[in-house]
Amino acid sequence: MKPAKIPSERGVEPTIPGVGVNSASGGNRLETFDQHRSLLFGIAYRMLGSVADAEDTLQEAFIRWEHASPVEVDSPKAWLVTIVTRLSINHLQSARVLREEYFGHWLPETVVTTPRSNPLLSLEIDESLSLAFLILLERLNPVERAALLLRDVFDYEYSEIARILDQKESNCRQVLRRARQHIKEDRSRFDAPQEQRSELLRKFSEASRNGDMDGLIALLAKDAVFYSDGGGKAPALPKPIHGAANITRGILDGLRRLVPKDLVRRFVEINGRPGIVSYHLDRPFSIFTIDVAEDRISRIYVVTNPDKLKRLPPLTALAS
Repeated sequence: MKPAKIPSERGVEPTIPGVGVNSASGGNRLETFDQHRSLLFGIAYRMLGSVADAEDTLQEAFIRWEHASPVEVDSPKAWLVTIVTRLSINHLQSARVLREEYFGHWLPETVVTTPRSNPLLSLEIDESLSLAFLILLERLNPVERAALLLRDVFDYEYSEIARILDQKESNCRQVLRRARQHIKEDRSRFDAPQEQRSELLRKFSEASRNGDMDGLIALLAKDAVFYSDGGGKAPALPKPIHGAANITRGILDGLRRLVPKDLVRRFVEINGRPGIVSYHLDRPFSIFTIDVAEDRISRIYVVTNPDKLKRLPPLTALAS
């Protein structure tokens, strides 16, 4: 299957059958772009798993939008969604080698989604924004990822997806079928009430601070997995830890050796799920969140890579 391609030269719009470009210019173009900014960011962030890369993609899309040919337009929204989707696909194809060379285990860049913390995420917060779902997307190739998101998350018709991906509609149906099969088994596994997630997170935080090994083991599923991402720049384990007992020993040992004792913790909503942001000397130190399956913590995610903490709100902005 041929990948979706976008001309590499700035100012050259893609060939999108049936879609022209708004003849308005200047402020009108910015206003039109801003009307769709939340949707465009939502697509790019889910595709790329990175706020920084999503913002860069929107910047590139706006530059192309500004310099697009002033011809009649059917739908600026369709043009912009196509640009952002194809740019995201191309970025993933070029970033694959970098992901393979990443030091340690790569996790998506998380975002705090409590009210007003990120205006770009004013769209509906749902399962597709969760860390578990973003990690599942890593199993898919870029075109599969785009097809799944456009259909299952953003509710695009197959004919629209075919146009965006520059594929036949029958091909898009096959791509989507494969994508769903690749993630079907785990997609519904981590479905748990928000209240249960919050309660387990609080109990886990308390037990870890108290060094309560038995308490931690009791909260974890037997096949639980601990993931941490320091990017080679902050404390983290290079490989995932499997099993409740191994995770507990790793966490308690890590707390003694690697984690500052004077951390300030705040319970927040991370990618639509309960989480904890820790600060050291008023600077973000880590993000901690979990997945829950069958009344136990099944996955633990810790991000300490400072490059992925830059956009966290300051400590003073979060309630104690």
